[in-house]
Amino acid sequence: MDNPAGGSFNKRFSSISLTALADRLGVSPAVVLLGFLAVIAAALGGWWALRSPSTPDPAEILPRASSVEIPIPTTTSEASRIVVDVVGAVASPGVHELLEGSRIIDAVLAAGGLTGQADRMRLNFAEPLQDGARLYVPTLDDEAALEVVTRPVPSSNDSISSPSNASSSEVVNINTATASQLEQLPGVGPALATAIIEHRQLRGPFASIDQMDDVAGIGPAKLEQIRPRVSVDSP
Repeated sequence: MDNPAGGSFNKRFSSISLTALADRLGVSPAVVLLGFLAVIAAALGGWWALRSPSTPDPAEILPRASSVEIPIPTTTSEASRIVVDVVGAVASPGVHELLEGSRIIDAVLAAGGLTGQADRMRLNFAEPLQDGARLYVPTLDDEAALEVVTRPVPSSNDSISSPSNASSSEVVNINTATASQLEQLPGVGPALATAIIEHRQLRGPFASIDQMDDVAGIGPAKLEQIRPRVSVDSP
């Protein structure tokens, strides 16, 4: 059973204690009450900050090292590389290994670059290379009957059945021939065939076979080599 008298006494005692404390501190009872409330709030805040976190232990959510699959990098297969022989006017002639799909520019760089005597205009740096090809880089005064770039060197059996040998006696009209037809001439590669076509486009048709000596890359020796195989019929 509740004791109304006791409850009233507790309230009066609390009020007297609060007033006495306020008088002793020289402040109003309201200030004392606010101070108590501030202490209680600070205590609750400290308990909240120091309480154990509810987040799970990182060791429980992170994967174990044994369960993580580590990818192992694969090495480049041998099939993705080619070997070419670079000779002529380069700093380091010899056999060089290149990535599959490399072009003449890549082979020249692998060989240390062009020398000061290299004939840059007879090279098509964008031409792709094949495995086993030989790249010949001519000099400015080179008149040797060598192709600037050759495909893989054919075997003796290949040379017997190659289409170029089948048409070795065919006469080519240098005023109308395409680049592929000009390449059938001895000592004429893709770069020299392009030079012949550019010459006739700039200066008009050849009036005589001797005028081919004006094409860069064709000297007297090469001219005599291809003379039996060409004609200058009007287009």
